[in-house]
Amino acid sequence: MEKIYLRLVKGIREYFKKNSFSKAVIGLSGGIDSAIVCFLTVKALGNKNVTALLMPEKGISSKSSVDDALMLAKKLKIKYYIISINDFIKNYNFSWKENKNSSTNTKARIRATILYHYANSNNALVVGTSNRTELEIGFFTKYGDGAVDLEPIGNLYKTDEYKLAMHLGLPKEFLNKRPSAELYRGHTDEDEIGASYLEIDAVLKGKLKKGKVFDKIQKRIKANKHKTEPVFIIKLI
Repeated sequence: MEKIYLRLVKGIREYFKKNSFSKAVIGLSGGIDSAIVCFLTVKALGNKNVTALLMPEKGISSKSSVDDALMLAKKLKIKYYIISINDFIKNYNFSWKENKNSSTNTKARIRATILYHYANSNNALVVGTSNRTELEIGFFTKYGDGAVDLEPIGNLYKTDEYKLAMHLGLPKEFLNKRPSAELYRGHTDEDEIGASYLEIDAVLKGKLKKGKVFDKIQKRIKANKHKTEPVFIIKLI
């Protein structure tokens, strides 16, 4: 874990230097993904160069998530802003009927827009918080939480994150809660996917090669190729 930690910190620092940026902005949700990424980015760039945006949805986001995100921001001594997305959501009025998928994805894209507004306003890069498990199965919103400049933990499976979090000494609050993007009341990642992260990672690591969970994950990977592969360009020659 120490080697992984040092490699990730070095990777973040090198990416920013290579692209001539020194400031980063992160969407801090109160979950383990963003907590690890925020910690690593602060170690790489220094706390004066990292800003966290907390973007809860009143009535949906849990108080504990906001409290935990605030606690980490204060612990790391970084600048932070709390921006409720409720008013932004209200402004999306269309002539057609929305469904659950369009509604939840819009929330993620609103957050991405806010992150990039801050980034553009402050000459910063948006640091993403998706892990390898999410990226491989396409468990993210296209041009939402998938719209970032760098994915520091994009090569780290979800189940391995907990080992790193413990190594970093992150507060237990981030280790004990069920992973959730809190897109609606009672939402959890594992319930939406229909499998535990332990099972999903077993499939992705080649340790589980058959059964209902295997078939379910393979089906999801196939369905989400439009998200996990580069944008398709029709060749003219």
